[in-house]
Amino acid sequence: MIFKEILEILGTASFAISGALAALNKRLDVFGILILTFVTAIGGGTVRDVLIGHTPVAWMKDQTAIRTIFISYVLTLLFHRAFKKLPLTLNIFDAIGLGFATIVGLQRGLEAQLSPTICVTLGMVSGCFGGVVRDVLLNEIPLVFRKDIYASASLLGGLLFFLFSAWEMVAPLAATLSILAVVLLRLAVMRFGWRLPDVRG
Repeated sequence: MIFKEILEILGTASFAISGALAALNKRLDVFGILILTFVTAIGGGTVRDVLIGHTPVAWMKDQTAIRTIFISYVLTLLFHRAFKKLPLTLNIFDAIGLGFATIVGLQRGLEAQLSPTICVTLGMVSGCFGGVVRDVLLNEIPLVFRKDIYASASLLGGLLFFLFSAWEMVAPLAATLSILAVVLLRLAVMRFGWRLPDVRG
């Protein structure tokens, strides 16, 4: 149980920082940054919980998420100049958040005794929807709707989790390796510019 809680905290913090950095890049005020930090961090998990009937949703019952978001918000405001000196900082935190949120969402599906296919889908929803809300609020086309390898990276992570589990790998190790796969794929996409094929030819 502690392992799952750690995954949730790390995923929430990563997405919160990515939301705060995106808001800073758009020069929003401190309240606008806080709103974007919040919706980016909890967007995917909220939709996931509603879909499986897990209400009130997780962040309404456990104040850990709220505290994590606020701490991430404050730290980003304090150290945003240092973050800006690192290349692709926003995308790196977004990649980390995608990996953690994907596996957390998948595990929520397992707890609800849903089929592997639905669990993988929940993982994608959990991982992608916060970023979708963030990008829409910033008037940008979300990554998941472009040719970027984003939702498919989440899909890969979910499939790998079940593959590792089929090999009788212990759940924490399977989860850790699956998260690493998602993050490393996203980093490779950013490094090498990989894209999905254009169906228009």
